[in-house]
Amino acid sequence: MKKLIFTLYAIFIILSAQAQFENIIVEKYYVTDATDATDITGGVIVPGTTTYRIYVDLLPNTILKSVYGSNGHPIVFESTAPFYNHATDGQTYAKEFLKNRYSEGLVALDTWMTLGQTTKTQAGKTYFGIPKVSDSDGSFIGGSNNDGGSALIPTGLMTNTDAQLGVPLTTSDGMDTMVNIPTNWFTVGLVDIASGQDNTIFGSLQQGTNFYSEEFLLQNSGVSGVDPNANEILVAQLTTTGELAFELNLEVEVITNGTSSTIKYVARDTLLGSNEVFSPFLSYPFQCGCTDPNYLEYSPSYACDLDGACITPVVMGCMDTNACNYDPAVNINVPGLCCYPGACGGRDIAVVCPELWASNFEIKMVPNPTDGESQLVANGNFEGQQISWKLYNAFGVVLATDTTTAIENNLKIDMGLTSQKAGVYFLDFTVGELSKSEILIKTK
Repeated sequence: MKKLIFTLYAIFIILSAQAQFENIIVEKYYVTDATDATDITGGVIVPGTTTYRIYVDLLPNTILKSVYGSNGHPIVFESTAPFYNHATDGQTYAKEFLKNRYSEGLVALDTWMTLGQTTKTQAGKTYFGIPKVSDSDGSFIGGSNNDGGSALIPTGLMTNTDAQLGVPLTTSDGMDTMVNIPTNWFTVGLVDIASGQDNTIFGSLQQGTNFYSEEFLLQNSGVSGVDPNANEILVAQLTTTGELAFELNLEVEVITNGTSSTIKYVARDTLLGSNEVFSPFLSYPFQCGCTDPNYLEYSPSYACDLDGACITPVVMGCMDTNACNYDPAVNINVPGLCCYPGACGGRDIAVVCPELWASNFEIKMVPNPTDGESQLVANGNFEGQQISWKLYNAFGVVLATDTTTAIENNLKIDMGLTSQKAGVYFLDFTVGELSKSEILIKTK
């Protein structure tokens, strides 16, 4: 029992460490229309070009330290059509934008990367990305805020109010200020050190449809979301007419009781390094399938459920036809569960294979799991025999026990769980020399 409790506790600690990263949010930030296509200052852009923003969703008290690509864990951005970069005012990193540049033509649709920050600091203000639906401080982008582009459109650009965009840019720009400003920025992999030029999809020197790197790092002192409870941190903006795909790897810092620890989350489940944790949410489009581990079709690489993907329930047990507890319904063989006379892994073969004895019976807890009371239902030839049962909690403490003579064959016995706390409970039921055990879960 102590070993079981320790194992469960260890699993809980591991899962807690892995849960700081929750999800990736892909926001449809804007879709161009015919008016936007009149601006040619930043290069040609066609109606229907979509600007996406990618947010990392972390638990509170967790900060994002870096986005990286390393050996076996590349950073990847792909589209079926070239990415748009503003030819005259675009930036590789959003932190280099002056706020007023966002009002010029289609600069606000440029393709770039960041760790939260979307402008330089001016007059004591620095702006950071926030999903438009959560942005309540208005907009300084689009419509009357815009210069109208090269065609000097009087009503400005980026005024599309198509429902697929959610909140229009003229209502919310997806940017707001924060008190804590990240420092110590460090970058590797986009701008050439010798020339100072960006020849990737994030630069305007040449068009491209993909970026792949195992030697990439965008790092700073650490940043959280504008809303610390939602903790959604902008990491990239990508504009394209094509279908978007990407893989990201993250380094986060968790602060617990004043003590910090670092965890890395990666998009591929191979070649995992120290402190690297695989997450299916870091690959987009999300791969959907069976996410229920109780089915054979389950895979940890799935980020979302697919209706009908879970087909075959997992049945673990013994598939050896020579064992006394062979079960033809089993589809996951666990050799340690197979029992043979004289070799039953330390278990009571009278419990595992009662058919070897003259009598047989079955027990079950109904309902199980339960949020209140549960009954022991026992079926067998009990009449006139002595029966006994004991109910334990997860720490091995006996909560209830009874010994009596059965007056009928089929029994229903209340376990008295209503007053017990949520947790795992164990029942031992004995008839004569034969015993069986059951596990019961109380949910609240």
